[in-house]
Amino acid sequence: MTDVPLHPPVEPYATHRIPVGDGHVLHVEEVGRPDGVPLVFLHGGPGGGLVPAARRFFDPGRFRAVLFDQRGAGRSTPFGEVRANTTGHLVADLETIRRRLGVESWLVFGGSWGVTLGLAYAQAHPDRVTGLVLRGVLLLRRAERDWFYQGGLRHLQPEEWDRFVAPIPPAERDDVLAAYHRRLHGPDDDEARACARAWGRWEAVNSSLRPDPETLDHFTDDGRALPIARILSHYAVHGGFLTEGQLLDGVDRIRHLPAVIVNGRYDLCCPPASAYDLARRWPEAELRIVPDAGHSATEPGIARELLRAVDRVADRIG
Repeated sequence: MTDVPLHPPVEPYATHRIPVGDGHVLHVEEVGRPDGVPLVFLHGGPGGGLVPAARRFFDPGRFRAVLFDQRGAGRSTPFGEVRANTTGHLVADLETIRRRLGVESWLVFGGSWGVTLGLAYAQAHPDRVTGLVLRGVLLLRRAERDWFYQGGLRHLQPEEWDRFVAPIPPAERDDVLAAYHRRLHGPDDDEARACARAWGRWEAVNSSLRPDPETLDHFTDDGRALPIARILSHYAVHGGFLTEGQLLDGVDRIRHLPAVIVNGRYDLCCPPASAYDLARRWPEAELRIVPDAGHSATEPGIARELLRAVDRVADRIG
């Protein structure tokens, strides 16, 4: 992390446990200054949870940043729970958090799955959003899911693709995603855990331009791999609980909001075609393609663009 130009490490000035119904309780933290520019951070995954570095994308002297673990993720409970866990539930959770903390409206900062959720939330509640910073655009269209889970990416990662599909019998590899979903949510715990480790490795090795050992450990750790993989597969197999093209079709509801879209040129999880498609539907948004970066927010080029973007959007909203 020494070559990543983030703000210094910072601890939350407040933490909360917020019940949102259906047995789910969310871990929520506030960072920066209570009278600062309100901002909400949406982590990736889904199911990925917060990491301490997430707090470092915002100037603590300027922002009141709200960060939280989404349903089933991180320190929210119950960990790994997929019941009552859909995009609609997460959008409603954002409103619950906003009202609980007394925030009138806020800047939305999301990466990867956080882009999906951020767009869904902003389109549902445009009057509660002041602007958006979006990194690694994921719209969860069929082509994106096929690229990552059904073999498109094997042309760039052939040896890792073979590792990924190894737990799936050849007869079921016409739909790798569905086959994984059955096993991750099936009755055989040993099989589910083995599949979760293979799934986690595939996610991790594609999450940055150069594979990061810490990310690999995070996604394949025995205590985290299965809960994370279950939530990821739950959302992926259901297309994010969105209709095909829904987030592009809803852009007109938010075109008036200031926005910056950041994507790595060599992002294997979220190739820049989706960022480009979003920018074409949203010409008022600023598109920044980082030429020497992959997917991770902590790659130096991505981090620099995000730090600049969040300040530029805050400048525009006053």
